[in-house]
Amino acid sequence: MKLKVFNNDGSANGEADFEGIPVFEDSKGLQALKEVVVAQAANRRQGSANTKTRGEVRGGGKKPWRQKGTGRARAGSSRSPLWIGGGVVFGPRPRDYSKKVNKKVRQLAFQRALFERSNDGSIQVIESLDIAPAKTKAAVEILSKLVDRGSILLIDDTFSDTTFLAIRNLAGVFPEEAATVSVSELSQFDKIIVTRKGLEKLIDRAKGGES
Repeated sequence: MKLKVFNNDGSANGEADFEGIPVFEDSKGLQALKEVVVAQAANRRQGSANTKTRGEVRGGGKKPWRQKGTGRARAGSSRSPLWIGGGVVFGPRPRDYSKKVNKKVRQLAFQRALFERSNDGSIQVIESLDIAPAKTKAAVEILSKLVDRGSILLIDDTFSDTTFLAIRNLAGVFPEEAATVSVSELSQFDKIIVTRKGLEKLIDRAKGGES
């Protein structure tokens, strides 16, 4: 599959054909892609939301008023769910939201995500990304030649210390190593800028590495 290639300084260098990028027809892999994206979002949820029932809130031991003769509705506790400060009915409780996805499904989803972003032109390849000294201005100059606006996923095999320092404060730019980038990250960003070594690692993962 052909992708746009840029030099180290951000200048255009034409297109190059990268073998190994998965190719799909029709809708194969789309369901797997959806399942993995949903599962990864669910696995990030803490599940720590908690509310107290009427048996857990403080107070309410004494009957507010006598049963008959006051003209008011009968009440046995001031911690009834009907009262301010009372318990909560069917409120959230701590739970585990995590979902398990089989390895083959994760692999298929990673392949489909890589194909989708390559096919729609969202992935651009830069020969290498080595910014030294660690100046944010230098990173802005390079990235501005590659993309105009939007969120950017920046992928490399490994980031040098100076490169990471130069890009870490850029708004909308998220650096991620090719070995750990997730299916959700491949799917959600407007543009993906990947180094040649980083793309080789992504292709290796698509062929059978852990996804």
